[in-house]
Amino acid sequence: MPATDTHRRALPPLSRFAWLMGLYGENFQRLSRMFQPQSLPAGAYVSSVPGGLDLLVEVLDQHPYTVELRLSYRMRDAVTGQPDPSAYVRLYRDARQAEVTHCYIGRHWQDVLGLRPSVQAMLSHRLRMNSFLNKWLDYLDGQGHGPHTLSAIEPAPADEKNVACA
Repeated sequence: MPATDTHRRALPPLSRFAWLMGLYGENFQRLSRMFQPQSLPAGAYVSSVPGGLDLLVEVLDQHPYTVELRLSYRMRDAVTGQPDPSAYVRLYRDARQAEVTHCYIGRHWQDVLGLRPSVQAMLSHRLRMNSFLNKWLDYLDGQGHGPHTLSAIEPAPADEKNVACA
């Protein structure tokens, strides 16, 4: 056995929680590079690329240390009318983390996990949601979405909103 092998230390195993924190950091970097949500005022934006689906980026609220947003396509669930798929994301400016708080992909988390999920079930669910966002952002980046493809959507006048609800 070579001398270098006897001095090699095994890396500690990566826990699921550490993996999740790594996803939060990577998602923050991707979102910041692609859409710069920290600098966008609250409102709705669309990112359009040739041959791709329009992506809606909704900055729901800007706080001193966090940004709340939703990413979705311009598709609606036929039953609920909700944007589907969509991911609600909270960006933590100071910690440089982006956490998917919940996704809507046909069902809500209570429908999937029940009302009192175990810690392990909730951690697994968060890993799946944040892995979904990570892969989605990678796909969107490959499609060419970025700050240069983003434009603001003007809100509809109040009288048009009332007609749509009637």
